[in-house]
Amino acid sequence: MLKREEHQHVTAFLDQMLAGQRGRVAGMIGDDALVQRLMEMGLLEGEEVEVLTFAPLGDPMEIRLGDYRLSLRRNEAARVCVTPLP
Repeated sequence: MLKREEHQHVTAFLDQMLAGQRGRVAGMIGDDALVQRLMEMGLLEGEEVEVLTFAPLGDPMEIRLGDYRLSLRRNEAARVCVTPLP
């Protein structure tokens, strides 16, 4: 797993993206049960994600991952490193 400061090529973390933005998963920060759970939900390196909406208070956020939608807390999304797509 990756450390947050090791990402020179990664320009964003999933929690920093805005509604409508797309990105490709570049990796995860940490090596704990949360990272394992995120990977089991399909957030794997190379997968394309799109931020759809945010709850009224900004947490959780809803993303599109493949052909399904996934809601994540912002602190969970902060563990996902992404390379933004045009």
